This record gives sequence, structure tokens and C-alpha cells, in this order.
Amino acid sequence: MSELFMREVTRENWRTALQLGVTPEQQHFVAGVEPVVALALAKAYIRPAGLQWIPYVFFADSNMVGFAELAYELGSISNYWLFHFFIDQQFQGRGYGKKALQLFLHQIREQHSNCQIFQLTVHPENHRAQHLYESAGFRLAGTEIEGELLYQLKMYE
Repeated sequence: MSELFMREVTRENWRTALQLGVTPEQQHFVAGVEPVVALALAKAYIRPAGLQWIPYVFFADSNMVGFAELAYELGSISNYWLFHFFIDQQFQGRGYGKKALQLFLHQIREQHSNCQIFQLTVHPENHRAQHLYESAGFRLAGTEIEGELLYQLKMYE
């Protein structure tokens, strides 16, 4: 597998990021609209719920292979969220999802040391994603948000 790295979405790479996507069958797991990246970029500009929204892309060598967005409340220890995490349909099945999630969590620990609880929601039918998140240490919180399962990760156990 190629070395994976991540970068913020910038004015230089946003158009390429818009081309990232999942299969039609997976679309409802990631977002209700496509391209997913366009929705994520709008959130970075509009800042729903008063959160900071930072979109990221993942690269394997020179290929953009995936996307994720961090949302967080300044000064919070538990209002940190992962949204719209996916690996592009052309690059799925190569282990990039697991590696990208590890890379993303490492960056959160490095850049947001006050984050104690990291959260995300998962569509109840997205069993592959549930398995991925559980393998990274996320646990079901026993709550649903807008019909999706809430998962939480204690960042410093």
C-alpha cells in the first residue's frame, strides 16, 4: 500500500476534492447530497451549530483517495466530531479507510490536545463503518442522533 498522508482542503485542491465520491449504494451513508465534498465545504464556510469545520483530503502518493471533516467547538473538551469520512470508490478495499482513520485521530491528538472525547455518527445499516470505528476504539454511546448511531472515543485511555 502507498504511504498515506492528509492535508486540509485548500484553494489549490478543492476542485479535485469535489470529484471524490462513493458508490450510489453508499451515498446515503455519507450524506444526503452529492458531491459530499461540496456540502462539507459549505459547512466550513457557514459553520453550522457555531462549530469550526475543517475539511481534509487523504492522499496515497499523488492520488487523492479520501475525505473527512473535523467539526469542533473552540475551548471544548468533548464537542469534537468526525463528519463525511469516506474513501473514494476507486480506492476502496485497499486498506486506506483504516489507515486514514488512524492518521486523522493522530492529527486530532497532536493538534487538539484538549479533546477528551471524539464523536461520530454512523448509519445503522453501515456495518463496515461500524466495524472500522470499533476497531479504532470507538464505542456505542447508546444514543441516536437523527436516526444514526452515536459512537464515542475516549482520546486518552
